[in-house]
Amino acid sequence: MARTVTNGPQMTLDPDTTLIMGMALGVLSIPAIVSAFADGRAPRVAAIVAIIAGGMMVYAINGKEGGYDLHEIPQVLYRVIGKFIG
Repeated sequence: MARTVTNGPQMTLDPDTTLIMGMALGVLSIPAIVSAFADGRAPRVAAIVAIIAGGMMVYAINGKEGGYDLHEIPQVLYRVIGKFIG
């Protein structure tokens, strides 16, 4: 007889969370890209992070029916923060 073991509540990665995580990664990759160029290095890791961030945002936009409007983004941010706090 098989038994399923869970470690607490399971969270799914809904489009809202994916969008906010992608936006956060995108914002964090910008200083890394600028720093790499300032030091004369190729921004390899920062570019990979930026590509991943873009992919996460595209995934979120395609995952939500109708996509997102620009004026919706603050509400989505507050919803995601509220989900993690409350």
